[in-house]
Amino acid sequence: MTTSAPSDVYYDPYDVQLNADPYPMFKRIRDERPLYYNETHDFYALSRFDDVNAALIDKDTFSSARGAIIELIKANIEIPPGVLIFEDPPIHTMHRKLLSRMFTPRKISALEDKVREFCARSLDPLIGTGRIDFIADLGAQMPMRTIGMLLGIPEEDQEAIRDFANDQMRTEEGKPMKASTEGMVSGELFEKYVEWRTEHPSDDIISELLNVEFEDETGTLRNLTRDEILTYINVVSGAGNETTTRLIGWAGKVLAEHPDQRRELVHNPALIPAAVEELLRFEPPAPHVARYVTRDVEYHGQTVPEGSAMMMLIGAANRDGRHFAPDGDVFDIHRESKPHLAFSVGTHFCMGSALARLEGRIALEEILKRFPEWEPDLSAAKLSPTSTVRGWESMPASI
Repeated sequence: MTTSAPSDVYYDPYDVQLNADPYPMFKRIRDERPLYYNETHDFYALSRFDDVNAALIDKDTFSSARGAIIELIKANIEIPPGVLIFEDPPIHTMHRKLLSRMFTPRKISALEDKVREFCARSLDPLIGTGRIDFIADLGAQMPMRTIGMLLGIPEEDQEAIRDFANDQMRTEEGKPMKASTEGMVSGELFEKYVEWRTEHPSDDIISELLNVEFEDETGTLRNLTRDEILTYINVVSGAGNETTTRLIGWAGKVLAEHPDQRRELVHNPALIPAAVEELLRFEPPAPHVARYVTRDVEYHGQTVPEGSAMMMLIGAANRDGRHFAPDGDVFDIHRESKPHLAFSVGTHFCMGSALARLEGRIALEEILKRFPEWEPDLSAAKLSPTSTVRGWESMPASI
């Protein structure tokens, strides 16, 4: 990397203060350092929408096989088969095909009534109390119940499963994830549910994984191994809990900061799907993702050498005014509809995106129906301590 004049443009995914509001720095990086290099942690970063979008699609140059988190790429640890987000084609294609059958549009839309029921169960007891915590009361409840139901986890066990998934994501302030030193967590926690479903099959993901037959990368027709099933369940459980929870937390904060737009949603719920997309663009729960660079590649007149770690700053790209004109830093539910990167793009486009959108829409419909106005208590709100997912651990508000 060519040296340049010292600059105070600095981005560090482990810097808690910076991540409390990374957007002013994201703007500077887009404008001043479109190819950014962090010497402390030895990674490159792209921040402009066109660069990030194209790099995420370029699976040959930017590999997921060593992980999608800087510290995993650096650790070069063995990733168990079935961790979809940490795989490249053709293995990824095969594994994804198996799981995607469980997230078809038909199966997702059939969940509408149950998701609404889960929301009502969380929200109805709050009527007349004057208080809501968007995370504790709804964000940590409804997605957990939905994914638990899909997997076939008994309701009384779902909180323990959710907390286990969340703990895997947590980091100490300023520290990388534990997985980089301790290896990937296996899904042994789910063993007893798999055993039960082996004897008592039902209409859920675990039963489907147990019975699915497929042709693997060697051309062999077979069933999934027990380890593969456990890994799949672990991946689905974690993904299904974390990001929708954060989306609901951001809805609580951002809509309160834009009361006129919130009022419009109350009067015209048909605008809610567009509001969900704008929330995802404006405050993406996963603000960045990393890749391993498989060959020398040039950006903005500089070479990124093979073997580097590249961070795609999705949070920066989603607010790039070059793409989201006139100003990507403005929240606007009437913004012209354009694809954002909150669910990634290309090979690793989020398989659960339809479910997240359904949950987000129903959550907003049910909240606004009961509580058209609220005021967050930001002094009591708490950001989640993780370098990979950005969102609230608690978002209390008066209603």
